[in-house]
Amino acid sequence: MDALPIALSLMLGALLPGAVWLGWSLHCSRRLHRNELAERRRTAQRLADAEARHAELQARLEARVAARTEALQASEARMRTIFSTSFQYQGLLALDGSLLDTNETSLRGIGATLEQVVGRPFWDSPWFARTPGMPETVRLAVQAAAQGHSRRQEMRLLLPAGWRQFDFAVRPVHDRDGAVVAIVPEAIDITERHQAEERLRQAQKMEAVGQLTGGVAHDFNNLLQVISANLHLVSRLTRDDVKVMQRLDSATEAVRRGAKLASQLLAFGRRQALAPRVVDVGRFITGLEDLVRRSIGEGVEVEVIVSGGLWHTFVDPTQIENALLNLAINARDAMDGNGRLTIEVGNAFLDDDYVRGQPDVKPGQYVMLAVTDTGCGMTPQVLSQVFQPFFSTKPAGSGTGLGLSMVYGFVRQSGGHVKIYSEPGQGTSVKVYLPRAHDAEAQVDAAPHPAATGDASGGAETVLVVEDDAAVRRATVEMLQELGYRVLKASDADQALVVIDDAVAHHAAIDLLFTDVVMPGRLKSPELADKARERLPGIAVLFTSGYAQNAIVHGGRLDPGVELLPKPYSARALASKVRAVLDHGARLPQ
Repeated sequence: MDALPIALSLMLGALLPGAVWLGWSLHCSRRLHRNELAERRRTAQRLADAEARHAELQARLEARVAARTEALQASEARMRTIFSTSFQYQGLLALDGSLLDTNETSLRGIGATLEQVVGRPFWDSPWFARTPGMPETVRLAVQAAAQGHSRRQEMRLLLPAGWRQFDFAVRPVHDRDGAVVAIVPEAIDITERHQAEERLRQAQKMEAVGQLTGGVAHDFNNLLQVISANLHLVSRLTRDDVKVMQRLDSATEAVRRGAKLASQLLAFGRRQALAPRVVDVGRFITGLEDLVRRSIGEGVEVEVIVSGGLWHTFVDPTQIENALLNLAINARDAMDGNGRLTIEVGNAFLDDDYVRGQPDVKPGQYVMLAVTDTGCGMTPQVLSQVFQPFFSTKPAGSGTGLGLSMVYGFVRQSGGHVKIYSEPGQGTSVKVYLPRAHDAEAQVDAAPHPAATGDASGGAETVLVVEDDAAVRRATVEMLQELGYRVLKASDADQALVVIDDAVAHHAAIDLLFTDVVMPGRLKSPELADKARERLPGIAVLFTSGYAQNAIVHGGRLDPGVELLPKPYSARALASKVRAVLDHGARLPQ
């Protein structure tokens, strides 16, 4: 309130008459009241403005808190979604190793619910309890993580679905001050990757073995061919000397064993020349029953079971016979010559679930050949190595360790699958799966046992021998001449074509072209055969080789219409094959 109006009022009250003074006093009071009201209104406005600003600030703060809460919830939801839907095995542990939480992938792996595993020590959980030694390994890793150290390693775990391979890790979770507040275990199932790597290693090994055996087989079999042929020629001169014949027989047996070794290595490397045809395996195996009985001895009881409605398969009958004999002999040895051998043939279907764990096996229909014995069985360690070349549990000198390797290579080369079931003391069952063929069966007879085959007859036809190895050529010419054939010879394909042109010019006959496959020179053997047929349409063709991959063999199979006599061959095999080709007029396809 103003001091000047009050002072003036007092002064004027003393000087002026009463009525005048009263009027002035009222005027000043009203003015004073108006100022007071104005001040109150200003104070109220200031308070209202402050409250409005406070309300606005509070609204902004609440909106910011709500936004941050929503973002936090969204972030938590995203993390929970990632955690729940991740294909990795993930969890959260307390510092004492007890399980606080885990995701759906982890729970599916053990077929459990969260309530069944929460609170349990992580190392005693179903993820590790079934794998020997694994709980202790995981316990030590968790203890290290609780002390701030991460641990990572590959591990193989036995889960309800079977053995699985994992990339496993445990790591500590730190707060802002660096203290460890929790532990995170996580694992990636790398079973498929591990299997793919194993398939790659196996493929590389097979390729290396194939290249090695293929590179050596040609020259090695040529050497065996020279030895075999000359042993035969010498034996014709010394039949009356018993001691010499015994030595020659021993040398011939060594040649046979060497040839078998080379053949088994080529089979394991999937480099042998197959001659597949549509076969009723049941009928074929039944025809081999007597041969199997003679091969394994009387101490083993043999039972052959062939299911009705058996499908056909596309396979090389000779290799089926070799595979069956190998499996039967292995079974006999596992039973020490006494026991029961069951040979079963039936239809089988390999579904997606089965082939998922089998490398390079396609789902579908198969013909199954199972050979089961009552022998000693095998440990898992032995079972994991049985297909490796030269692996054997037999005493030194009792086997090459290539029997099962040969079976494996032949079946895989034929598009099939081999599975072995065995336990110590419970015997062994080897199951061979060969793809079903829908074509009609070809006429196939079980191959006769060599001992039952008599000497093949010769003939008077003209044979052109083409061979770059002089020793092999010389011995082959002598064996054919011994059989009565008229023999022409050439050291390579170019020289052979000159001989053929000369025969055509003089109207002379050449009935059979007997040529090595792998020879030096510009002209290759298949091309020589084509040119020979152009000049002599009636000529028959027989190839021979220690290894013929990519010349007359493609995709592991002989080209259609091709006749092949593998090296080393005996005089009897030579006589039989030459006679058969001449009699049946074998020709290359037009």
